[in-house]
Amino acid sequence: MPRRELELLAPARNADIGIEAVNHGADAIYIGGPGFGARDKASNSVADIERLTRHAHRYGARVFVTVNTILRDDEVEPARRLIHALHGAGADALIVQDMALLDLAAAGELPPIQLHASTQTDIRTPEKARFLQDVGIRQMVLARELTLAQVRAIEAALRGGAAEDPLRPPAVLEFFIHGALCVAYSGQCYISHAINGRSANRGGCSQECRQPYTVLDGANRIVAHEKHVLSLKDNNQSANLEALVDAGIRAFKIEGRYKDMATVKNVTAHYRQLVDALLERRPEFTPSSDGRCRYTFQPDPDRAFHRGATDYFVNGRRPPELGDIGAFDTPKHVGTPVGHVLRLGADHFDLEVSAPATSLHNGDALTWTDLQGGLQGVPVNVATPLPGSGGRAWRLQPNAPMETLAREHGLRKGCEIARNRDMAWERVLEKKSADRTIGVKLRLIETRRGWRLEATDEHGRRAGIEAAAQHEPAREPARAEAAAREHLARLGGTLFEVRSPADIEIHWREPRFVPPSALNALRRAAVQALEEARAAAFEPLAPGTPVAPPVPYPEDTLTYLANVYNRRAAAFYARHGVKIIDAAYESHEALGDVSLMITKHCVRWSLSLCPKQAKGVTGVQGTVRADPLTLVQGQERFMLRFDCKPCEMHVVGRIKKSVLKQAAAAPLAFFRKRPGSGSAPAGAAGLPTPGTR
Repeated sequence: MPRRELELLAPARNADIGIEAVNHGADAIYIGGPGFGARDKASNSVADIERLTRHAHRYGARVFVTVNTILRDDEVEPARRLIHALHGAGADALIVQDMALLDLAAAGELPPIQLHASTQTDIRTPEKARFLQDVGIRQMVLARELTLAQVRAIEAALRGGAAEDPLRPPAVLEFFIHGALCVAYSGQCYISHAINGRSANRGGCSQECRQPYTVLDGANRIVAHEKHVLSLKDNNQSANLEALVDAGIRAFKIEGRYKDMATVKNVTAHYRQLVDALLERRPEFTPSSDGRCRYTFQPDPDRAFHRGATDYFVNGRRPPELGDIGAFDTPKHVGTPVGHVLRLGADHFDLEVSAPATSLHNGDALTWTDLQGGLQGVPVNVATPLPGSGGRAWRLQPNAPMETLAREHGLRKGCEIARNRDMAWERVLEKKSADRTIGVKLRLIETRRGWRLEATDEHGRRAGIEAAAQHEPAREPARAEAAAREHLARLGGTLFEVRSPADIEIHWREPRFVPPSALNALRRAAVQALEEARAAAFEPLAPGTPVAPPVPYPEDTLTYLANVYNRRAAAFYARHGVKIIDAAYESHEALGDVSLMITKHCVRWSLSLCPKQAKGVTGVQGTVRADPLTLVQGQERFMLRFDCKPCEMHVVGRIKKSVLKQAAAAPLAFFRKRPGSGSAPAGAAGLPTPGTR
């Protein structure tokens, strides 16, 4: 039976951000541990992971820890030890890429912890998704590039696998709904490693996709000059949540383990409201954690860092004129429009706001486009409304000389101004900005020896406390009952909230006077007992069990694109029927021109140079071919090749000699031949030797 719980999964750079994500409505958090996470600048100690899990579990929320780099042979054992420590700290699941970890799990060398497939596993087909389910993966995030139809096909394959074994429920399908988009299929991007040795699959991506490139055709003519043609807008699936649920998605994932706290608060709250509205419309679904959130601000993802918004390929590939997926002009945050320049002064400029309610503040940051189309910006030192303008005109003293802004940065009369930092907004989010509470019902019952207070949460978990006391008749019955209700409802500072007067019941033989101190003590003890009952009822996620005998992998040959970097991963694939296993790109076996990126994004399509776009156009059809193009940035040159049948683009290049020299100094040693050639053990061709770096 398909899962009915919906999960909102938020990112956390550190435990404090994770705690606030829970407070703002996340059902689960994903976060890096002290090592082997695919964000090398977002590591956290095991103690901090434990601190986060303690907070999350109080709400029934989960914590998933990323252990999703590819591992060298000498890293497999440290990763195994780390996983045991994370399990001891209360982590609910691990997000993994390297199949060595599934090999360890199958051998009983990992603790009983659920394994989830990272985006780096690049799940685009029903066959691969079904394989991962059959080897023990319990939750998997699908490739961002999929359409709704492709998601439905994967869900059907997993459901079909579960139908064959009713004791093995289908894996939970997860989908990225917000945040930055990698232009390449996740796990299939090697350009950073080729240029500077920073491997994206090992957490060191240098974001070469955000750089400006000149595009040349086969005759070396310029097609696009200094444009960010590999830089995409940011993902925003706000309008597609229900369609994704109907396609089989049950976990909504927000990108952003490098995002700051204000962004995580804002975006998590935005999607919490959308998911709650969906749950109201669709009562057959339930949230996967407990509690209701109230905010001191109105969530608005447009006020967070973004490069423009796209829903990518969920609804298919759209013509560029209907809104392209690229952010070719700039990879930076432009902000929201606020007005236009009225005039320039010696040390200031005046601005007219577009909306009367717009206020500007000291410390705001403003942006504009210069005459060459480049994004410019400046912080505001002092913002003052102009007298007599009714708040429509402002005098702004910038944090830069006006002469420089005008001469070198294109600030001019009439240019449109946007704001990409609103200090008033940021100050709101710097403070406590959410309360998350769990509904509770209280029953005060008169007993022969005193009083009993029962507390029941919104899921029916119950705790009761008794206290001996004298029964004293109330002189003013109505006032006594009102006072008792008032003291029982004082749940501030706890997880709980009485949401309706009907949620407090008082059962006594006659109205009694109960001292406030006695009521307060009963309430505090009942709340503590209910928290303990909830903790006792909290169940760990069940780990997956591999199908026996081992199911075959969908292919019998693996290239460097499979990211096999250690012997345990090779052994895993060999056990599942793979005959030829090439080493990961980071092993430096593929020294010639190879695909450094494989993307669904197509530069030809975005520039209206695709043969498919020319079909039916008189005088154009048949004249446009998908010939290679060249990307140029300084001394770097890459070939763009177009595979039109699957509608994919390959960024082709080779590893730089300077990277090979870096690696040699480490040192690195590799097997050079494939299995059966007499040099490498079966299933371990091209892999690092044990203990090498």
